[in-house]
Amino acid sequence: MYDKSQMMRGTLEGCILKIISVETTYGYEIVMKLQDFGFEDMKEGTIYPLLVRLEKKKMISSEFRPSPLGPSRKYYFLTEAGGEQLREFEICWRSVSDTVESILMM
Repeated sequence: MYDKSQMMRGTLEGCILKIISVETTYGYEIVMKLQDFGFEDMKEGTIYPLLVRLEKKKMISSEFRPSPLGPSRKYYFLTEAGGEQLREFEICWRSVSDTVESILMM
């Protein structure tokens, strides 16, 4: 059986950047959106190290905001560098996707 999770992991950073580009959001909400879109096995323990790495690379930034359900939450938003990285990811993804699709249509 082909390991779908390995393929999905290779695209995860770009998908996270896209989710954050749509609206400022927090970690758990990102996990839920990824699961809704097909990353069924996504866990918070996977996402938080990626968020830390993206923040260190200055692709995203964060701030704590009050939560109506308890302690403050760390909300993430896209930086200018993150926006550029997302545009590059989208171009690269479309190229790879088109190439694979062409091969599969043989």
